Amino acid sequence: MKWNKNRLIAISIIGVIAIGAALFYVQYFILRPVGNGPAGPEVAAEPFSDAWTDRSVQVVGVGDSITAGLGADSPEHSFFNRMLANPQDEYADMQGKSLSAVLPNFNSENLAVSGSTSKEHLTAIESRLPQYDANVFGIVVMTSGGNDLIHSYGRAAPRECAMYGATTDQAKPWIAAYRQRLDEMLDKIEAKFPGGCEIYLADIYDPTDGVGDAPSVFLPDWPDALAIHGQYNEAIREVTSSRENVHLVPLHDTFLGHGSHCRQFWRATYVAEDPYYWFYSNIEDPNDRGYDAIRRVFLNTIAAQTSLRN
Repeated sequence: MKWNKNRLIAISIIGVIAIGAALFYVQYFILRPVGNGPAGPEVAAEPFSDAWTDRSVQVVGVGDSITAGLGADSPEHSFFNRMLANPQDEYADMQGKSLSAVLPNFNSENLAVSGSTSKEHLTAIESRLPQYDANVFGIVVMTSGGNDLIHSYGRAAPRECAMYGATTDQAKPWIAAYRQRLDEMLDKIEAKFPGGCEIYLADIYDPTDGVGDAPSVFLPDWPDALAIHGQYNEAIREVTSSRENVHLVPLHDTFLGHGSHCRQFWRATYVAEDPYYWFYSNIEDPNDRGYDAIRRVFLNTIAAQTSLRN
C-alpha cells in the first residue's frame, strides 16, 4: 500500500509538471494576443500645430502590401491613409496629427501593390509615377524588399526577388542587384519631381523578433535568413545615408518584440508595456495595431526630417 501511495504521489507530481509545462508552452510559444488600443511610439503635438508650407505637395506611396495596407481592419486604417488624415475612430492621442493638418495644399496617390517585389517597384516608378510640375514638391513613402526575401515561402528553389531558403553565397549577387536597384529607383523618383522631393524609405522588419527561427512563423527552416535579411537592411541604410533628401524609417527596430516571440519575457526584445503581436494572419504584413505603429514612425520621421518645416 505504501508503494502504491508513493507511486500515486509521483504520478501526480509528474502530471502537475507536465500540465504546467504545457500551459507555459502554450502561453509563451503558441498564443500571440494582438492587444487593443494605440500601438507604437508617441507622436508629439507641436510639429502638427501649424502648417508647414503653402506649397503644392504631392504625397506618393510606393511599394508592397505594407504601403498598400493589406491586413488593416479597413482602408482608412492603412498606414498610408492614416498618415494622411485621422480616421473617424482615431485614438485621442493622435487627433490632429496627420499630414493633412500641416499641408493645406496636398494631393496623394498610392501606387503600392500587394505581393510586389523591388523589380516591380522600379517598373511602377517608371511607368505609373507621372512627371510633376516644378511647382510641386514630393513626399514619397516606400516599403520595398520584404517580398524579395520571403517569396516563395520555401515552396520553390530560391531566385532573385524570391530568395526564401537561399544561402548567403547564393544571395550575394541578388543583394548587390537590390542595392543598385534602390539607387535606380531613387534616381527616377527624384527625376519625376523637378521641384524637389523627400523620400522616406522603411527598412524591413523581422516577424521572428531577431531570433531567425522561421518555423515559429510557420515557414520552413532557413538557416541564413537573418544574415540575408540583415544585408538587405544594410543596403537600405546605405542608400538612405548617402542622400540628403532620403530618410530611413526604422520599422525593423519598431517591430522588435511584437513578432512570434512577443510573449517571451526573458528575451531582450520583450516590450513589457505592450507585449502583443503586430502581425496579420499571413505573417508578412502588419495587423491593425501594427499599421498604427507604422503610421506613427513615418509621421515622426517626416516631422523630424522634412525641409518643409524650415
